[in-house]
Amino acid sequence: MPDDGNTAGNAEGNVDGDRHRAGDGNLRGKVALVAGATRGAGRGIAAALGEAGATVICTGRSSRAGNATSDYDRPETIEGTAELVTSLGGTGIPVQVDHLEHDRVRALADRVRGEFGHLDVLVNDIWGGEELKGGPAEWNTPIWRHDLDTGLRILRLAVETHLVTSHFLLPLLIERPGGLLVEVTDGTTEINASSYRISVFYDLAKESVNRLAFSQGHELAPHGASAVAVTPGWMRSEMMLEHFGVTEATWRDALNPERADGPVAPADFSESETPRFVGRGIAALAADPDHARWNQRSVTAGDLAREYGVTDVDGTSPDAWARW
Repeated sequence: MPDDGNTAGNAEGNVDGDRHRAGDGNLRGKVALVAGATRGAGRGIAAALGEAGATVICTGRSSRAGNATSDYDRPETIEGTAELVTSLGGTGIPVQVDHLEHDRVRALADRVRGEFGHLDVLVNDIWGGEELKGGPAEWNTPIWRHDLDTGLRILRLAVETHLVTSHFLLPLLIERPGGLLVEVTDGTTEINASSYRISVFYDLAKESVNRLAFSQGHELAPHGASAVAVTPGWMRSEMMLEHFGVTEATWRDALNPERADGPVAPADFSESETPRFVGRGIAALAADPDHARWNQRSVTAGDLAREYGVTDVDGTSPDAWARW
């Protein structure tokens, strides 16, 4: 199940045929921070929080001011995400941060404390290792043949960034009861427990994030806050759409076994989703006054959609994990 950390730009900006959201305005007055909001699930989550009226601080390395530390050479920026949040009814605030740099994350926390005094929602969606994990031809490479520096970089991007972010920002989440931490990963605890995922490094990275939600939930509960691990399904991100040579408006063309203008997608691609889908589930979770009942759990975007009745931007409720 791809987790490429990149959002489908058309899906986020131009397609919104069904307006069934996570409750418009339900998060007005709430302050959220999405770490890793430049693209992918991060942008989709930020956008959905904006739909619900939240103020959303959008962090990442890719900025119009330059993205020298990003592992991707792509056009998406945190400013673009923040503008999308604002256009959807929230307030988007871009802040360029490399979440491996302690001083930058500490400064981010100081700024949030100075401007808002607290956080209601923190989303750890930092990834950036899509190119490092390689394509299918490189998967299943045993650890003794895998490039060690690449593997350790994957772990730094996927796990260390989350730890650094939580260290500096969770004090803001526990300023008031009801705070929510969302750890975004690929595959639930149950699914990953019985499935080898691409490589030792990738497998460890994605399951570690599930465990982070469990362990942080244990520490947050006495403060009236909760942590939940959420996995999107097969996202139609920019990189995914580019890979199949389609746009959000034409994505089903990739399923045509006779197409000659690009690679043919597997049949499971029919259950793919825009990054806004997982975002709407998370926005509904954040708006639930009883979200503490989800504390320490590991769930899919489909699980949240069923619980809260949210849909994707086209009105569907895909569930790419159902076959697992």
